[in-house]
Amino acid sequence: MEDLHATALYDLHLSLGAKMVPFAGYSMPVQYPLGVMKEHLHCRAAAGLFDVSHMGQVILSGASWEAVALAFETLVPMDVLGLGDGRQRYGFFTNDAGGIEDDLMFARRGDDLFVVVNAACKEADIARMRAALEPEVTVTELTDRALIALQGPQAVDVVAEMDARAAGMTFMDIADLDLDGSAVWASRSGYTGEDGVEISVPAAEAETLARKLLEHDSVEAIGLGARDSLRLEAGLCLYGNDIDTGTTPVEGALNWAIQKVRRSGGARAGGFPGASVILAQLAEGASRKRVGLRPEGRAPMREGVVLFDAAEAGREVGVVTSGSFGPTVEGPVAMGYVATEASGVGRALWGEVRGKRLPLTVAKLPFVAANFKR
Repeated sequence: MEDLHATALYDLHLSLGAKMVPFAGYSMPVQYPLGVMKEHLHCRAAAGLFDVSHMGQVILSGASWEAVALAFETLVPMDVLGLGDGRQRYGFFTNDAGGIEDDLMFARRGDDLFVVVNAACKEADIARMRAALEPEVTVTELTDRALIALQGPQAVDVVAEMDARAAGMTFMDIADLDLDGSAVWASRSGYTGEDGVEISVPAAEAETLARKLLEHDSVEAIGLGARDSLRLEAGLCLYGNDIDTGTTPVEGALNWAIQKVRRSGGARAGGFPGASVILAQLAEGASRKRVGLRPEGRAPMREGVVLFDAAEAGREVGVVTSGSFGPTVEGPVAMGYVATEASGVGRALWGEVRGKRLPLTVAKLPFVAANFKR
C-alpha cells in the first residue's frame, strides 16, 4: 500500500484518540472517542471542528480580475465575472459530455480567485487549470496552508470571540481575520448544512489554532464518519458517490448552481465544456434525477442498492448513491438517481437488499433544513 500523506493536524488527531483511516491518499480521522453519533449531534447543537486540509487550495492570478474570471469561466458553467470581492460561490468542472469532473468552491480575493477542490481530484484539477489557463493566468497550489472547518449553530460565536468581524459575515462571505494571532482567510460556509466557517490558515500555525478552538466548551473534534452523515442529512453531494464524470449537473439536481448569465439567452451563455448537453437538459430536462430517499424501518440502504417500481417484478428505475442512518432525523436517509417519471416526492419504490425488496419513499431534500445566515 502506498504511503499516506499526513495533514498538519495529524499529531493532534492522534493526541485526541482519533481512529485514523485512509481517505483520498491521506491518513484522516474517521471518529474520536466521543463516537460518530454523538459527534454528529454535537455539531447540530453546538460547534464541531473538522480537519479538511487534505483538500486542494489554489490561487489563480492574472493581469486583472476580468482576465482571471473570464478564463475560469471556460472551465465552469458559473458566473465568475459577476462575483463580488469577498464573496464565494459553489461550482464544478465539466467535461465534453456534460459530466462533472469535480465540484469545488471559488472565492474572489481582490483580483485573484481562490479555489478549493476535492482531495481525490486535486492533481487532475490543477493539471486541468494549468493546461487551460496558463500562461495568461498563473495557477499556484498553496501547499503551505491547512484548512479547518468549524460547523454548527455556535461556530461563528466561537470565532467572533477571537475576531469580532466574523459576526458580521453572511453566508458565502469570505474575509481576512486574525484568530489568536494567525492571519487566516475565513469563509462563512461549510459542508454540514449548519452555519459555520471554513478557515484557511498557514500550516505551521494550524495545530495551535485548532487547539485554541478546542479549548472552547462549545467545540468538539469531529471525524469523517459524522461529516458524511451530516452532509447526507443536508442533501449535499459527495463527489465520486452522488456526482461523477458520468453525471450531468441537471441529473444531479444542481441546476441552481448555473446562473442565468451562462444559460441559453444569457450574456455569456455556454463557452464551457459540455455546454451543448447541459444547456439542452436545462431546457428539456434529463431522463434521471438525484432525489432524497427515506427507507422504511431503521436499517439504512447503502450505496449500490438497486431501486424498483414494484415490490415484485416491475422495472428497475434507479440506484442508491449514498445511504446512512440520520441521527438528527432518527432514521435512515439516502440519496440516489431514479428515472424522472418516478422522481416525484412521495413516490413509493423498493430497494433490493440481499435479494429481498424493501420499501422506501422519494423524499424532499434536504432532510434537515439548512441553518445558514443569509
